[in-house]
Amino acid sequence: MSNKTNWSIDSTHSEIAFKVKHMMISTVTGHFEDFQATAKTDGENFNNATIEFSAKTASINTKNSDRDTHLKSDDFFNAEKYPEMKFASKSFDGEKLIGDLTIRDVTKEITLDVDFNGIAVDPYGQTKAGFEIRGEVNRKDFNLTWNAVTEAGSIVVSDKVKLVIDVQLIKQS
Repeated sequence: MSNKTNWSIDSTHSEIAFKVKHMMISTVTGHFEDFQATAKTDGENFNNATIEFSAKTASINTKNSDRDTHLKSDDFFNAEKYPEMKFASKSFDGEKLIGDLTIRDVTKEITLDVDFNGIAVDPYGQTKAGFEIRGEVNRKDFNLTWNAVTEAGSIVVSDKVKLVIDVQLIKQS
């Protein structure tokens, strides 16, 4: 049995973002500012890595405080009752990351597309691995069900939410 290598997220060089259509004509981007992630690998091979991620729902930031307050309310994340969203991997083949996403009290399996950008050693001698992760979820699957309709009949917030995750991991000695 080979030794497991532990990696942790480099939050300075990582971004957890989501994009959602607003009134079907523009896109709103939001971020989670407070998040953690770890990976366990066989050496520097990320295939079949065990990946865990969590974000504090109250750390949501869409650059609009009224909207952020609404997103933290029970219409959406209910950050008070459900302070964290979590992801735990089930499989990773280098391109597809499959795992359980938990938002509020709902856990569903999702599949994310992963671009592995390689491994590099930074000027301080730390080994880093870079990933671009993309996916899409239906927010209603996770009981983020609030909606409204404009006068013209278009939905204010799309059900589809795009996940745009750029991650740098640091190899732990």
